[in-house]
Amino acid sequence: MRPELRIGVVDSGHSPAQRGRVIAGRRFSLQEDGQAESDLRDDPLGHGSAVIEAISRRAPAAVFCVAQVFDQRGVTSALQIATAIDWLVAQDVRLINLSLGLRQDRHLLREACAAAVARGILLCASSPAQGEGVFPAKYPQVLRVTGDARCTEQQWSWLNSAQADFAACVHGTYPGQSGASLGCAALSGHIVGLLIENPEASNEHVVEWLQKNARYHGPERRVGA
Repeated sequence: MRPELRIGVVDSGHSPAQRGRVIAGRRFSLQEDGQAESDLRDDPLGHGSAVIEAISRRAPAAVFCVAQVFDQRGVTSALQIATAIDWLVAQDVRLINLSLGLRQDRHLLREACAAAVARGILLCASSPAQGEGVFPAKYPQVLRVTGDARCTEQQWSWLNSAQADFAACVHGTYPGQSGASLGCAALSGHIVGLLIENPEASNEHVVEWLQKNARYHGPERRVGA
């Protein structure tokens, strides 16, 4: 029997229908006197639910540890994300999906990502298709992922560009959810599918496999660009 492959998701939570896939969950919120931890609440945004759905569509056997960091306004902080990553490391996850980004570099977030990578955990973080990069995608050894409109559900691209390393399908089943966030989740789903079949695969092997099996190489060339 294969060992359980745990996938970490740092986001806004999960839907009631996904509860059976979630084996651990924790909410990280900011209070006036600091940070608080509590049980998960219903997903206030639908964003985390869309991310979990995108991963599950490509890896139906995946099980999740969910760290809830967004409030109903869609706001979070480096402290919440860093603490969530630390918690997921303690849950023994193999991959962490971070379909989010902060404009400013923060030491505690950088350190949390470095500690996770040192444990052999693969970090996939969304990166905008245009404009300034964000954190944690800009940190070393974090896979930078965006969306690619060329890709169908089971395809991805190897961009190897200033914006991102890889990209994947931007479309999901949740209304209003698309773009780099879903592209990141889709790529995480492809990776999880590989890891379920090859649990001993290293992060280096995963990246080589992504490069070898990418449907497109290089950024999309837009007409008139």
